[in-house]
Amino acid sequence: MVRAAVCGTEGRQFESVPVYQKMNKEKKLSANPPSGFVDRYGNELALKENLIAKIEKNFLKFGFSKLETPSFEISENIGKFLPDEDRPSSGVFGFQEENDSWISLRYDLTAPLARYVSQNYLNISNPFKRFQIGNVWRNEKPGPGRFREFTQADCDIIGSNNLLADAEMCNLLADTLNFCGLEKNQYQIKLSNRKLIQGLIENLKISESKQQLTVLRAIDKLDRVGTDGVKQLLTIGREDKSGDKTVGANLSDYQAEEIVSFINMKSLDEIKSAIPNKLVEDGVDELNKVLDGINYSSNFDQIIFSPEVIRGLEYYDGPIFEANLTFKVKNQKNQEVEFGSVGGGGRYNSLVSRFKKVDLSATGVSIGLDRLLYALVQLNKIEVKNYSPIIICVLDKKYLSNYYELLSQLRNQNIRSEIYLGDSGLKSQLKYADKRSAPAVILCGEDEFKNNKITIKKLNSNLNETSKNLSREEWKKSENTQITCDKENLIDEIKKLI
Repeated sequence: MVRAAVCGTEGRQFESVPVYQKMNKEKKLSANPPSGFVDRYGNELALKENLIAKIEKNFLKFGFSKLETPSFEISENIGKFLPDEDRPSSGVFGFQEENDSWISLRYDLTAPLARYVSQNYLNISNPFKRFQIGNVWRNEKPGPGRFREFTQADCDIIGSNNLLADAEMCNLLADTLNFCGLEKNQYQIKLSNRKLIQGLIENLKISESKQQLTVLRAIDKLDRVGTDGVKQLLTIGREDKSGDKTVGANLSDYQAEEIVSFINMKSLDEIKSAIPNKLVEDGVDELNKVLDGINYSSNFDQIIFSPEVIRGLEYYDGPIFEANLTFKVKNQKNQEVEFGSVGGGGRYNSLVSRFKKVDLSATGVSIGLDRLLYALVQLNKIEVKNYSPIIICVLDKKYLSNYYELLSQLRNQNIRSEIYLGDSGLKSQLKYADKRSAPAVILCGEDEFKNNKITIKKLNSNLNETSKNLSREEWKKSENTQITCDKENLIDEIKKLI
C-alpha cells in the first residue's frame, strides 16, 4: 500500500496516512464479499463442521487415513485439468513469485495428492489409502450452491489396478451420503467409463485434441443446458441467458447426432453392439467388473449405468461416476432449480507418472461439501447442538464480583458462558441473548444475592418478549420460562437446559 509521510520544518515525521484515504474520503467501501465467496457464522458454520465430522467418521470406517497438503502448489506440478478453459487464468487463481515462477491455489485435492505420493512413494503403503477434507479455489462462474472457494472431501486409493477399488469408491460415496442424512431415493449415482466416449470419438474421426476436449465438456454440461444445448456446444456454440458465449466443437450434424444418440443409450450391451471399437469393448468389460464389485459388498440399487456421465476434469481415463440429487432445491431467489452433482470421481492412471516413472494407478471420489450442505439444510436433514453460551446479565455493576463468581462456576464445569460486556440495560441484554441463541440467561440482583438464590430465565429462538420494553419484574413474572433455585443447584439446573 502506498503511504505518504508528512514532515514538519524541524524534520519530524508525523504518522503516515494512506494516500487512498486522502483521495477518497467520501467514498464508502462495499461490504459484500467477492462474487462466489461467502461468509459463514454461528449456526451455519456449526452445521458445516457437523457435516465434516460425519464425513470424516465414515471415511475412517472405510479404512482411509487422513492427509493434509498445502493450499498452494507449484503451478506446473498441479497442471491444468479444469473444464472451464475459457475462464480468466484458465480457472485457476495463480500468483507469480519474485523468481518468475508461479504458484497456484489448489483447484482440487487430487493433483496435490499425486505430487505427495510421487514424493513419498517409497515410504507409504501400496495401495495407499488417504482422505483429505479442505478448501479449494476455482476461478469459474458462480451459481446456486456453486462457489469459487469451497470445501471438498476426498478419498483415493493409489497403486491399485483392481476394479474392486472403483466399486469401493462408489459404495463409499453412497454410504457417506446415506450417513449424512439422504434417503436412497433422494440421490442417484450414475456410472460410466471414459473409454466409451473415447471409442466413439475415435470412430467418428475426431482426432484434434482440443476438439475432443470440447466434446467432453459439452456432454458434461447436459444437466445444465439440456440435449439441445449439448447439440449447440457440439456444433456452432452456445450463448446463455446472460449473454456469455461458449465456443462449439464445430462437429458435423452427423457427428453431433451420433454423440447425442450415445448419451441416450440405456445399457452396456446396447453400447457394445452399436459402437464396434476396442476401447468401447474394454470400457464395457471394466464396468461389468465394477458393477459386480458393487453387488458383492452393498445393496445400493441407486448406482446405475449412465453413458451421459463424463466428469469435467481431464485426467480421468477409466470408470467414472457422479452423485446427483433427485429433488429440486431453492436458490437464493426462492426459485426451484435442478441442483445437479454433489460428488463424484473415477479412475486416473497417469497423474502420478507425471512426476516419476512409476506405475501407480489410482481411483478416487470427491464430495462437494458446501453443495451437499446447501441441499441438506433445505431438507432439514442435518442438526447441530446449540453451542451458544449462557448469558449472565449485569443488573447492577456493584455485583460484578458476584457475577464473575457465577461465571467461574459455569466455566469450571465446561459450560459455555459469558457475562454481558456491553453498556446497555436489561432490554438490550435480553435482545443480545436472543441474537446469540442463548439457551438461558441468569438474572441476579440484590434479592437473589441476599438470599443465596439464582434466577434462570429459559429462552427459545422465537422469543418475542425481549422486543418489548419489559421491566425486570414483568420479565420475571412471564410464565413457564423461569426458575429460581438455590445457588448450590445452579450447575444442575443449567445442565437441564443445554
